[in-house]
Amino acid sequence: SFAQSDDEKPAEKRGFKKEKLFTGGSVTASFSSYSTVLGISPQIGYSLTNWADAGITLNFNYLTQKDYYENKVRQTVYGPGAFVRLFPVNFLFASAQYEYNFIHLKYLPSNNGGVSYENNVNASSLLLGAGYAGGRQRGSNRYYYFSVSWDVLADKNSPYVDGLGKSSPIIRAGYNIGLFQGRGRKTY
Repeated sequence: SFAQSDDEKPAEKRGFKKEKLFTGGSVTASFSSYSTVLGISPQIGYSLTNWADAGITLNFNYLTQKDYYENKVRQTVYGPGAFVRLFPVNFLFASAQYEYNFIHLKYLPSNNGGVSYENNVNASSLLLGAGYAGGRQRGSNRYYYFSVSWDVLADKNSPYVDGLGKSSPIIRAGYNIGLFQGRGRKTY
């Protein structure tokens, strides 16, 4: 008969592991000569592997835009989204984030006699970009990050497209904290 050794490791748990959950969020700032975007995006995610994270997010943004004729548009934007981050090395990542945005829009014409109005529209956005993550090493359950991305769908109603139809860079700074991992430990 064969006896089990006391040195054997216990079988690794398969399937969903609550220790791989994280929460956090980011703040958004985007500036160009024709637009300004400020926002916040709380999120919850799951570490699929030690090099891939995915999750869901909510966004809330406020932005102002002006066109060539100095007409202004103010928007309040909110909506759900999903993201993925791929880390070829611990401190660099590529990211993709899909958002479906609900937009309350207010149009304010310049002083040349136009009529102001309000409207509600929707727009999809696909944000592709890259970033830097600090503190994301084995044994740590939290890290901060900075990223730059662009809306590649460039829907005319997108909050990330300026008054001239150009996609503005979206600069985000965020922080992630691991859940259910114990103090200071990340489990892959």
